[in-house]
Amino acid sequence: MAAPITPEIVHQGLEVELALEFVRVVEEAAIESAKTMGQGDRDKADGVAVQAMRRVMDTVPMFGTIVIGEGERDEAPMLYIGEAVGAKPIDNVRYPEVDIAVDPLEGTNLCATGAPNAITVLAASERGGLLHAPDCYMEKLVVGPSSRGKVDLDAPVADNLNAIAKSLDRHVEDLVIVVLDRPRHAKLMEDIRATGARIRLIGDGDLSAGIAAAVLGTGVHAVMGIGGAPEGVITAAAMRCLNGEILARLVVDTPELEERMLRMGIKDKKKIYRAEDLAPGKHILFAATGVTDGSLLRGVRFFGEGTRTQSLIMTHDTGKIRFVDSIHVNQGPDFKVRF
Repeated sequence: MAAPITPEIVHQGLEVELALEFVRVVEEAAIESAKTMGQGDRDKADGVAVQAMRRVMDTVPMFGTIVIGEGERDEAPMLYIGEAVGAKPIDNVRYPEVDIAVDPLEGTNLCATGAPNAITVLAASERGGLLHAPDCYMEKLVVGPSSRGKVDLDAPVADNLNAIAKSLDRHVEDLVIVVLDRPRHAKLMEDIRATGARIRLIGDGDLSAGIAAAVLGTGVHAVMGIGGAPEGVITAAAMRCLNGEILARLVVDTPELEERMLRMGIKDKKKIYRAEDLAPGKHILFAATGVTDGSLLRGVRFFGEGTRTQSLIMTHDTGKIRFVDSIHVNQGPDFKVRF
């Protein structure tokens, strides 16, 4: 007699069985968006990524719900918040129930201009494992494992950089801090430069920068500044897998946003969130594929008989971090595989 299928076994399936399924999702989105690379049309690049991601999700054996996506139902035709995704169940097979956060193309401008670090991204967990963050701005401070517990979102910039340098056994002048190139960060950049630390300005993509800050050898030691709240939740999922840290606070600057937060169950608008608050799930999964070449992942490469992609798949509970090189062959009578 077969052993009963317990909720724990179903949750383990999220990380073990669904890991490569979600790689397929981000790979296909990356390939489609890479076809538009450098064409100067960010909306087209994002649109084809959304369509590809949604199409492949409907082949994945899961009961999925989008908790962070392309916006509300009235604003987005697919991958909207609350949308059900996943393959239709066969017979009495029990699929895992999954909350999903997506950024079908992080760095739409990067893809449109052919700049580095555009990626397709997905994070998932068991039900309730990802914060339903409103689509607003969020203050963020992202650091790696060595600096966990040693920084404070409300501390002066100099104090945080000194703490990071000490935790890494470096001088402050050796640090590289990633900041989104926005007018709102003028004072932040001034404060960072006053310490002697260096700044790497990016036009888009603070999510991939956050991952780089949590991985040794990337040359990035922290991410500071204000970016999107949905991206903050997905970054938190990555931090759970990498043992990094994100400190974050929602930027609530209008009565309408405050009212929406209350409807979403967020009562303390001044709360400082950590990775465990933004992505509290036990079974966390993170998947990303490079669209353009970046510091962590190579971009999509096209050749005569197919396509090559590089992806990152991380699972928190099982402690697996995999880099996946895939060759997608167009199977004709004379196809050849290139390495």
